[in-house]
Amino acid sequence: MKFCVIGLGRFGYQVAITLADNGMEVLAVDSSETLVNTIRDKVAQAICIDAASEDALRSIGIESMDVVIVAIGSDFTQSILVTALAKQHFGIPRVITRSIEAIHKEILMLVGADQVILPEQEIGTRLADMLSLPFNALLRMTPTFSLTYRKAPLSCVGRPISCLHENYNVVCIGKKQKESIEALSSDYVIAAQDVLVYAGNNSDLERLVREKS
Repeated sequence: MKFCVIGLGRFGYQVAITLADNGMEVLAVDSSETLVNTIRDKVAQAICIDAASEDALRSIGIESMDVVIVAIGSDFTQSILVTALAKQHFGIPRVITRSIEAIHKEILMLVGADQVILPEQEIGTRLADMLSLPFNALLRMTPTFSLTYRKAPLSCVGRPISCLHENYNVVCIGKKQKESIEALSSDYVIAAQDVLVYAGNNSDLERLVREKS
């Protein structure tokens, strides 16, 4: 897939190099030559332009991109304009825009953003979850539903993974293996040292983590 990241502040820079590290083709764009030079060797292409210009966006071939990430910081007007150009004029399949305020998010959605990210708010939520939830949430999908991992409960050792749903109303979606997760068949028998990945309501996950492992 082809990605264009517009705005190379801390957020945009990290998104761009992580996408590139993951094997994606990344075009990094900023109006600062200094920022463009810092990332030039880390992505497929880095260009210094004023992204709020329709002609400039056309000159870099933005219409060929699968995803455009508008990571412009506090310049609300520019991020709204670039988002509108990318979606409404160039017809980019997916446009993701960074915002820092709720009202800004609403405007961005109105002009065509497919997704709006509020990094500070989301980081704050993750920190609060980490401090307040009694389990390590890999991902909080809704306020009441999460993914987590921990060692298998003793009550289910030697039994198929279906016992996790029967006993705790949670679903096992895999087994943690160092830095990866191995998918498991429905008849997999749980071993004593297995570290499993669970999905379920927070109340059910809390009950699971209280069990002896």
